[in-house]
Amino acid sequence: MRAAPTILHLDMDAFFAAAEQAAKPSLRGKPVIVGGLGPRGVVATASYEARRFGVHSAMPMAQARRLAPNAAYLVPRFSLYRAVSEQVMELLRGLSPLVEPLSLDEAFVDLEAGGSAHDTASAREAGERLRADIHAVTGLTGSVGLAGSKMLAKIASEEAKPDGLFLIEPGTERELLGPKSVRILPGVGPATGEHLRRAGMTTVADLAAAGEDELVRLLGKAHGESLHRMAMGYDDRPVVAERDAKSVSVEDTFDVDLHDRVRVRMEVERLAERCVQRLRGAGRSGRTVVLKVRRYDFSTLTRSETLRGPTDDPVVVREAAARLLDAVDTTGGVRLLGVGVTGLADYTQEDLFAQAAAERAELERAGSGRFEPEAEPVRAEPERTEADRAAPARAATRETVPGAATVGVGAAGAGAVAAGTVGAGSGAGADVGAGAGAGGAGAGAGAGAGGAGAGAGGGAGGAGGGAGGDAGGRTGPVPGEAGAGEARRWMAGQDVRHAEHGAGWVQGSGLGRVTVRFEEPGSPPGRVRTFRADDPDLEPSDPLPLVPDQSSGPATLPKSRSVEGGGGSARP
Repeated sequence: MRAAPTILHLDMDAFFAAAEQAAKPSLRGKPVIVGGLGPRGVVATASYEARRFGVHSAMPMAQARRLAPNAAYLVPRFSLYRAVSEQVMELLRGLSPLVEPLSLDEAFVDLEAGGSAHDTASAREAGERLRADIHAVTGLTGSVGLAGSKMLAKIASEEAKPDGLFLIEPGTERELLGPKSVRILPGVGPATGEHLRRAGMTTVADLAAAGEDELVRLLGKAHGESLHRMAMGYDDRPVVAERDAKSVSVEDTFDVDLHDRVRVRMEVERLAERCVQRLRGAGRSGRTVVLKVRRYDFSTLTRSETLRGPTDDPVVVREAAARLLDAVDTTGGVRLLGVGVTGLADYTQEDLFAQAAAERAELERAGSGRFEPEAEPVRAEPERTEADRAAPARAATRETVPGAATVGVGAAGAGAVAAGTVGAGSGAGADVGAGAGAGGAGAGAGAGAGGAGAGAGGGAGGAGGGAGGDAGGRTGPVPGEAGAGEARRWMAGQDVRHAEHGAGWVQGSGLGRVTVRFEEPGSPPGRVRTFRADDPDLEPSDPLPLVPDQSSGPATLPKSRSVEGGGGSARP
């Protein structure tokens, strides 16, 4: 515990939904829900307007639609979220070299390490200045918590929501925590909370009064001791600028269980390719390939194979995953598949040379002693049948990135990593993780098939059908992929550009038609037009920056940051 509140926790307000409202002027002030739109979809983020109807993160999308039928339901656009996240992280790194990202929209900052604050007054000034800078650069709002520890700073940011700042003065921790529910403490979930309730402990003050011995008796030594310290307001965890990735993985949940063994194998091979793309993008290699299979009855099997050395070769990973699949019974149907790589190492050319040398030696021992390198075979794409095209696309994607304690989507270069994730997509089950004592939310992108209609008040209602997002975060049809006579599919919320009408976004699609609202960030609410789904003048496009001239981050810091010791005030 510090004597001054110099640990800052930033949590962007309803980040995904707020970014969508900023990008789509017609949705401002209206309920917006971002997530998977298929029958097994999960809410990634709900705007504050949607939360008034009871919608929240990790809720099944079907339940959200019942609670808020007129809300705008949109697929996630991760390329936009990552770009905005990097702008925010750059502002945080301007305050201190010790920035610990938890997700795209959440991070801890050690203000003392950067010389930005040393007492209550300077910490408050730094926090208010940060809020103003975030709004100036991104057009979005964030909530700031300040305290002498990470746990208390996280609690303070929750108290500050939305769009506020809350500071906990050292010495007042017990008074603040005492009346609050035990669920406010990290590590106290529904099961632990219910266990404590049955023991007569519902508030943090109850835990402090019970004493360490009683909590150890109820919860075990490690959990009991940790919980008692937190109840007393103690937390000495430092802000850590970098965390080692434990794995890189990709998962898909399917709208309809897969029964065809050939289709299952094809999906595993595709997942392996995508996993290696993530691995190479992070400059890493891995030694252990992991296959995850969730069957029709929700039983989950995990199989792994450890290779001779680290690799980032897609053929090696794909073949290892296929071998693992051969040992799994999938006759009852498969609802989720995942491929991951663990035992990560920094990418080095020597890894590839070592592996090639080992394979060469093995072939020489097995053969005539002479090794002839083979030409790379030309792999023909399997012919797609009508059933394949009609089958729902892979519906939900959850990916891990370097620096993440669990799975999530982030940009390693930006330091935007996930401590906990909600898989969001048409079937991203409600797998919610928490890491580093604080939850962050990332999301996986995807979409299922379905019709779409226009929601009341100009919001988009219903779900478009289509394929999940690509590695760049874009969703929807990719030029050149549709076969002859195959109608392109469009996702509610995706960015498009029309040759005549300019930039806009898909409000809904179905029955061979797509409805587009033509508007941009900062423009008045735009007009709505409907086109044929295969209109050649309509193409997918990249997201526009939320604030003009901020597409690649701030070129110069706002004036409130540029003057040494200059005061900054919260935005009006």
